Amino acid sequence: MNRPIRLHPQAQMEFDDAIEWYERERRGLGHAFVLRVNEVLNRIRRTPEIHGRVFEDVRCTRVHRFPYSVYYRIQKDWIEVLSVFHAKRDPRDWQSRV
Repeated sequence: MNRPIRLHPQAQMEFDDAIEWYERERRGLGHAFVLRVNEVLNRIRRTPEIHGRVFEDVRCTRVHRFPYSVYYRIQKDWIEVLSVFHAKRDPRDWQSRV
């Protein structure tokens, strides 16, 4: 079952900020980041249980080629993305959203 994905407002801000940062670093890199994150979101949408729990009911998967992870939890009818998270940040940032 493909559940819709909803990004927490802070997750959307993290995603948007990362896109802008990568695009400033090198033209086209922001687009490459979007493609990789979308691959992750599509995989989560198709098979959300594939990734293990890392904190309470929160699951995590890495973004290929970029130092980011996507933290999410499965709701009854949708999937909530809590964070598009850079590996060097303090995990308490996304954990406060649980």
